[in-house]
Amino acid sequence: MKLASLKDGGRDGTLIVVSRDLARAVRVSDIAPTLQRALEDWHSAAPRLHRVYELLNDAARAQTINGENVFALDVAALAAPLPRAYEFVDGSAYLPHVERVRRARGAEVPASFYVDPLMYQAVSAGFYGPRDAVRVTSEDYGIDLEAEIVVVTDDVPMAATSAQAADHIQLIGLINDVSLRNLIPGELAKGFGFLQSKPRSALSPVFVTPDELGEAWKNSKVHLALTTHINGKLFGQPEAGEDMQFSFAELVAHAAKTRPLGAGTLVGSGTIANQDESKGASCLAEKRTLETIRDGKPSTPFLKFGDRVRIEILDRAGASVFGAIEQTIEKG
Repeated sequence: MKLASLKDGGRDGTLIVVSRDLARAVRVSDIAPTLQRALEDWHSAAPRLHRVYELLNDAARAQTINGENVFALDVAALAAPLPRAYEFVDGSAYLPHVERVRRARGAEVPASFYVDPLMYQAVSAGFYGPRDAVRVTSEDYGIDLEAEIVVVTDDVPMAATSAQAADHIQLIGLINDVSLRNLIPGELAKGFGFLQSKPRSALSPVFVTPDELGEAWKNSKVHLALTTHINGKLFGQPEAGEDMQFSFAELVAHAAKTRPLGAGTLVGSGTIANQDESKGASCLAEKRTLETIRDGKPSTPFLKFGDRVRIEILDRAGASVFGAIEQTIEKG
């Protein structure tokens, strides 16, 4: 099942069901006005939403479903699937990324990093839609993308095990977790974590239920390549199912160790990276790190105003799974 939100529903958007080919959609206000509302009553809402999804895919020429008009999907009219959420925590599950960044500054990876996930509390009060511009005040901040996968939970009880947490993962999507790299060192030096260096992020056009991925969803990981383009040029295509030290079930359990997670919580994978450097990167910081290791200094600049970013995952048949995040960097 594929779900999205239109921008015409106020701060939380209007929930719609989207066809598998991302071509058509229908409102489902009789089931839930917003995705947040659906997640809060997921066990009741999900079967009804899935029935609409089946009708939308099976009746290709249907004009209405449950009294609602079927319409052509316009990605530009979409908000983020969850325009705002109660919680977004982002992990760093791909240790090749962590290892390279630390190697560039001559630091070892602590042994704990291999058994205890890195995670921080991120901005959730508002997410960019898939075609919204990324607005930043200054290029001097070191604007970077981070192409990641994110999962969305229903209500997760405190101290849930990873096996239990897996059953609470209800949706999967993509995120461009924007970072301001030149602000990070000063903030981390204070010993209190990110704030100004982690602004608003962007979400993919649709979120999908795990069953939509078929065999590509295994062991709470997405076994497909994540493709990033910058200004139309291929930047990276790492395999998301490889070199992921912690599964999404383990990340959710980590977040829930000392507190319950409310329905609609987003849990991010962190920047996707493989040991095989030939597959490229998912953020500029990693490419700059590899250049520093090789040449003694980075040569690739951070993003500038007017630069364009595209993030997408294709299935084995070449069809877009979540739709593409396509954004321009603009001065705020």
